[in-house]
Order: sequence, then C-alpha cells, then structure tokens
Amino acid sequence: MELSVSLEAVCRLIVRARELEAQVPAIETDEEADPSDTDDPLAVIEDSADDSVEAEIMALLDDMPDDHIVEVLALAWIGRGTYDVSEWEDALEDAGDKDAEDPTVQLLDMPMLAGYLDAGLAAFDLSCDGIGQID
Repeated sequence: MELSVSLEAVCRLIVRARELEAQVPAIETDEEADPSDTDDPLAVIEDSADDSVEAEIMALLDDMPDDHIVEVLALAWIGRGTYDVSEWEDALEDAGDKDAEDPTVQLLDMPMLAGYLDAGLAAFDLSCDGIGQID
C-alpha cells in the first residue's frame, strides 16, 4: 500500500487532533463573562466555540484533495479495527462511497482520531517518528 496523501499531512493532522482531544470541555455559567476573571486558573484552556485548533483541522482537511481525505478516513478505519490491513482496497472504496456521509464530517466526528490514525499508520509499518514536530 502506498499513500497518495503525504505522511507529513497525516502527521500534522494527528498533532492537531491530539490537541483537540486534550482540551477541557467548557463549563458555561451565567456569572462568568470572561474565563480570565474566574478563580479557576485552568479556565482559559477550556474549549470554546471559536476554538482555533478545530479551525486548523478544518483548514488541513479543506486543503486536501478529496481522494486524500478518503485515504485518511480509510487509514483511520484500519486503525480503529473496522477493516484489516488486507482490506485496504475495501476500506478505500467504502470511504469514497458517494452515498455515504461526507468523509470530512466522519473524520471530524471521530472521537479518537489521532490514535486511530497512529494505529493505521503502524498497521502499514509507517509512523510519524522524526517528521516535523513529532518525535
């Protein structure tokens, strides 16, 4: 199997997905207008509707051609165990199914995307070690 999407692009997506997964859900109260005004020093790292990490993930996916997004989704499915490595072609075909939900939406809705992509790469003896920000 050879990916047409670059390993660097997948690794950037993994980094951003990890950042998104690490965020603390925002706790909304009527009393707090500004998170920095609270007694909670961690309030400023809470997730909010205008979050830049999610926007970065969207930008990464928006910059990818459709066939690359399909490959990323198939890779995540391999990592999740939905498909076996030997079923790569089937995973690609199902990820590109025009009657199914948009692959970008499926990726954004995947709760453990970073881990699934890591596992998918590992299934094909690929990794992000030594690529960009990942050690």
